[in-house]
Formats: sequence, C-alpha cells, structure tokens
Amino acid sequence: MSETQTNPLRPLRVAVVGAGPAGVYASDILLRQLQEEGEALGIGTEASIDIYEKLPVPFGLVRYGVAPDHPAIKFIAGALEKTLDNPNIHLMANVEFGRDITLDELQERYDAVLFATGAVEDRPTTLPGREIEGVYGAAEFVEWYDGYPTAPREWPFGAQSVAVIGGGNVAMDVARLLMRNADDLLHTDIPDNVYQGIASNPATELHLFIRRGPAQAKFSVQELREMEKLPGVQLIINEEDFDLDEETIEVAGKDKLTRQMVEELFVIKEMAEDMEDDGDTDFEGNPATKRYFIHFYTDPVEILDDGNGHVGGIRIERTEVDPHGKMSRTGELEEYPVQAVYHAIGYKPAQVAGIPYDEQKYTLCNDTGRVLTAPDGEVIAGVYATGWAKRGPVGLIGSTKSDALETVHHMLQDWAASETHGRIAVHPEPEAAMSLLAERGVQPIDFAGWKRVDAFERARGAEVGREHIKVVDPEQMRTLAKG
Repeated sequence: MSETQTNPLRPLRVAVVGAGPAGVYASDILLRQLQEEGEALGIGTEASIDIYEKLPVPFGLVRYGVAPDHPAIKFIAGALEKTLDNPNIHLMANVEFGRDITLDELQERYDAVLFATGAVEDRPTTLPGREIEGVYGAAEFVEWYDGYPTAPREWPFGAQSVAVIGGGNVAMDVARLLMRNADDLLHTDIPDNVYQGIASNPATELHLFIRRGPAQAKFSVQELREMEKLPGVQLIINEEDFDLDEETIEVAGKDKLTRQMVEELFVIKEMAEDMEDDGDTDFEGNPATKRYFIHFYTDPVEILDDGNGHVGGIRIERTEVDPHGKMSRTGELEEYPVQAVYHAIGYKPAQVAGIPYDEQKYTLCNDTGRVLTAPDGEVIAGVYATGWAKRGPVGLIGSTKSDALETVHHMLQDWAASETHGRIAVHPEPEAAMSLLAERGVQPIDFAGWKRVDAFERARGAEVGREHIKVVDPEQMRTLAKG
C-alpha cells in the first residue's frame, strides 16, 4: 500500500451525494468533529469533502421542498450557503450519481461515501379511485410551486372544491397554497409561472382530512400560525372534534411540542368560532371568499368518480382514537363533493443505483447510518447514509443535524479502528474525480457557479421590487452558472 494511503497526515477524502440540508449539515459536522476529536483518535484533523448534486443548484429540500411563504427558508438557506463557502467543501452540482459516476468509482477516489439523497417522490396511496383524473400526490404539487427543474410549468387548476389528505406539515403547505391569493406570494421567490397559476386557481372550498384527533396530529406550531393568517379565508371546524378527555390531554402534555401544537389548535378552534359568529369572516374580520374545513377523525376510504373519469367526491369513514393514539373505525361513512384530491401521506426517499433499498422502511438499507448489503445484511465498508435516506421521510429539517452527528460518529470510529487510519482511497488526489468527469464531458457546477445563478435570481427580483425570483429552466441555470 502506498505512503499516501497510510499517511495519517493526508486529509481524508469524503464524497457526499446530495447537496440538500442533510448533506451540507453532515459535511459541516464532519469537519468540526474531526477538529475536535481527530487527533485523539489518531486519524488527523483535516478532510476534503466533495458534495455531488444531480441538479444544477444546491439546497435540495430547502429550495424545492418547502413552501415559498415560509419566512424561515431564507435563514436556513443562508446558513447552508455559508457552509458551502468553506474551502474544505467543494460543490459538484450537475453531476448525477449512477449516471455520471458510480459507487465503485467514488470508492476508488474517496475514503468514505456518504449518501444524503433525500426524497422527491410521493409515497403511493392505495385508495380505490387513485387512478381517476384529478388525483395528485403532494410531491408533484410541491415540485410545481417550488419550480423544480423537471416539474411541469403549468398546473391543472379547475376544481372549486378540493380535498387534501394528511395530518402533517406537507399537507398544511399544500392546503395553504391552494387557499392563497397569488398577490400574497409576491414577497417570496416563486417563479412567474407559479404566480400566474395560483392567480388562476378557482378553488373556494378546501377540506383537510386528518385520520386521528387534535392530540395526535403532526403539525408544527409555525404551520398552524400560518394557517391562521390567510386573507379572505374562513376556518371551519367541528367543535366535537375538540372534546378531548383528561387522559388524552395528559398523554399529549407529556411531550412539549405536542402540548404546544394542541394549545395552538385550540386557538384555531376559538378563531373559527369567532369567524362564524362575526358573519363568516377571515382572521381580520373581513368577509371571507373561501372556506377551509378542518376535519379530524376522518379516514378517506375511496375517491369517487363523477361518471366521466374525473374526481367527483371523496368518501370518508369516521374514526375513534384512544389516548395513546390507537385508531379504530366506526363504520360511519360520509361523502363530500370535491373535484380534486391531493394526498400528502408521506414521501418515498429516493432509491440509489447500486445501494440496497429497504422497501418496508423506505430507506437505504442501513444500521444507524452504516449502509448494509440488505435490511439485515453486512456493513458495506466506507459507505454511509444520513437524513431521509437513513431514517425515512420523517422529522423536520433540524432533525438532520442529530442524524448527521450519529453517522459522523460512526465514520470517525470506523476510521479510528482502521489500520490505515481511514485512508483507503486508491486515487486520493483531489483532481482524480474531476479528471474522470472531464473524460466523460461532465462539467460540475461549483460554488462560484451557484453564486452566479443566485445573483441573476436576485437581479430579476430587484427589477420588480422583489428580493429574488427563482429560475426554473435547468439549461438556463447551467448557462448562468458557466458565466
């Protein structure tokens, strides 16, 4: 084995696949942990990290998975950008793993490969009627309104009454955007085509169906507060849904976040009652032009055809839930006339070429971040996972930090236990990967390229008094990145 492979002073070489929050946070944490623990572990304190991203631009979920009217987005994106500006981290956007470069080729050039590939596909629904025209997965809609490069440029609005299925934050985002007035989004980075689409949306009635009760929902308090402040929208609830027994309240109160969520839901209950008492108004007391129904204890069982192959309604079954969240069906059925159904029942993290996938958990096969040959298989040396690729499509963006800490800890421990102090790459030279890609005609977009795209988006926004307008055409992004 060559000296460059065993010399512990050589910076460790790490490839991260995915430039979303999970990949960027993990890169930052890895560099910090090496500085703190590397010397004591005998593995050195330096690393050089290349972050591969198939899209022409970074930030994954923050740019393409979060509703544009979330005010916290700009702060998260700013923090991620600061990390990417680290001289020991190199953005390699516009490079698709599995097409432009393979796992074997990465393993030859890096001491570790970390997958942070996230998710862009909907978890499939099994509802009868799912094939009817007018049924949409939340991920499809999110991609459209966030300007994902491969998303359609137009959305088939047309329904006056819509249903949204789901008890989590994505369902809330989808419902809120369907009830939004387009002009209320002009402070965001939405592309022009999205503004025009939302302006054409004729929906005046929305039904949000949640299988369990207020104490078992998965909403964040911030999502609920954004629901409360929709201009022109009346919130409508069933007061009986809020008749919680003492044990349910006691169980919910044991978790701080759940307790805060339930408290905010009761604020919404009072708001909805005031809106009705004031003559069907919005939160500011103005006449409401849209109605937003929040249905707890409702489990959709079938999407109904209008007789012409299009959505004509949705059938739900009332449910009961015990204080610990166990749900049972009542047999009581109800139907609601709607012309479109959006299901937000979860994402399916991406499968990755050459990496075993756990179809039950919707994750890459892994044991606390170490990638395995099968769900209960052997560890694949030097290959790791973090974020949704590791734990499945649950948790908020901040959860990726604790994920990354665990995975990075395992990486450091594995390197420390290695006879070569973690140095296993056959071609660890920093230019080795770039040379391979150049031979294939692949031109990665680096951090400077991203900054050119960002500067253009900000300049477009400034022309019309907005902070920034998102570019959606991938070819335009590539052209801008190249200067």
